[in-house]
Amino acid sequence: MPSYSPITPEILSEIKKAVGLDAIVRDSEKLHEFGKDAGEDTRLPELVVEATSPRQVSALLRLANRYSFPVTPRGLGTGLAGGAVPLFRGVVLSLAKMNRILSIERDNLIAVVEPGVITLDLQNAVRRKNLFYPPDPASLDTCSIGGNAATNAAGPSCVKYGTTRDYVLGLETVLPSGEIIEAGVRTRKGVVGYDLRHLLLGSEGTLGVITKLILKLIPHPKTITTLVTFFPRLTSAMDAVTTMLIRGHVPCAVEFLDDRCLEITGDLLPFEEARSAKAMLIIETDGVQGVIEKEMETIGGICMEQGAANVVMAPDSLKRARIWEIRREVSLRIEDRFPLYLHEDIVVPIGKIADLVGCLRGFEEEFGVKIFSFGHAGDGNIHVNITAQDRKRRDRADEGIVKLLKKVLSMGGTISGEHGIGIVKKPFLPMELSAESIRIQKEIKKIFDPLGILNPGKIFQTDLQKD
Repeated sequence: MPSYSPITPEILSEIKKAVGLDAIVRDSEKLHEFGKDAGEDTRLPELVVEATSPRQVSALLRLANRYSFPVTPRGLGTGLAGGAVPLFRGVVLSLAKMNRILSIERDNLIAVVEPGVITLDLQNAVRRKNLFYPPDPASLDTCSIGGNAATNAAGPSCVKYGTTRDYVLGLETVLPSGEIIEAGVRTRKGVVGYDLRHLLLGSEGTLGVITKLILKLIPHPKTITTLVTFFPRLTSAMDAVTTMLIRGHVPCAVEFLDDRCLEITGDLLPFEEARSAKAMLIIETDGVQGVIEKEMETIGGICMEQGAANVVMAPDSLKRARIWEIRREVSLRIEDRFPLYLHEDIVVPIGKIADLVGCLRGFEEEFGVKIFSFGHAGDGNIHVNITAQDRKRRDRADEGIVKLLKKVLSMGGTISGEHGIGIVKKPFLPMELSAESIRIQKEIKKIFDPLGILNPGKIFQTDLQKD
């Protein structure tokens, strides 16, 4: 285990001088709030620093190197993999107060923001200039841009528009040494030197602390049309998605809910079919009015061809908003009803979606759990939610997760689509990555952070050892 210095009175005094007394949080109740994310793991930090400038971040990390104490960067704590949990206590570095939209350049189609900006706030701000920032994680009204970048978060729109990584042109980052560097560009193209931007994106705060982002924007779509369709079989719904994409239709969102999800949200849905259906698809297209309506008619025909019981158009913006509210309500309702609730955000090739969801009932029977599946059917990112009424079933559920991940990998998939590895999934890393790949990644971590002070204990099962 790494050996770090506790935050002694001497170190505390130095931190106060470096970042200012107003940035320090020591109240025990508040410390508890900063010791967890949206997952189950909690570890109380010794101290929280709420930074408002890159200078403070740099000063704190320089002290961490001098005195050998760990620093855990944190956005708004909406992650599910424990990436912001301070495993070795020390200092939690909160970026939540670095929440300014610095500029929106309409002519250049870019926005410059601090990491604590809430994703929905940015979307609303650029929308007022008729621009669009597509990445839309389920928690977009509570998650931060910096946190999205740290895990390469996505959402329903990624089937057409891609993930956060596709919209980050450049970064200002404070390295573990305290040095401030810029990576990337302000332009659409640039190939000068190694691409440190993409290395930092998705690195879960282990290689540097993002303090500014230059984001690509696009013109806002003229019109959006929504279709809801119900199927008597979940596999038929997945076959409809595959057929739709193979025939060249790329909606801006293709979401699905299985019958278990419909069972707990059916009372919210204004459709009679909701309670008896085995699956529901939410499909959206965007673009030029008059064109997308015709495309949606074709997509609706594909759904009927694959066995849909009904196809319902929801062009009204209020109805559309309501449907998405219900989609985002699913996780909350599952969590409220089951003492044991484990999240898996696996991804399989699009052509394997039906095969994967078709085998989930067998996992339920074998391991004595109840599985709710929903997610981004358009890109194969399936959120498999494993639940039980008794927390004593945790060991069996964990066995089921291992078997599920092996099944996903055998299909050519990956064990995490957007939640990251953090601490929750690091035991499974060797299932997907070779020993040599992991060795190289650890060496990269050591180059960036030779003393192992930044977000230690994340991603890799064996972290850097202290002398």
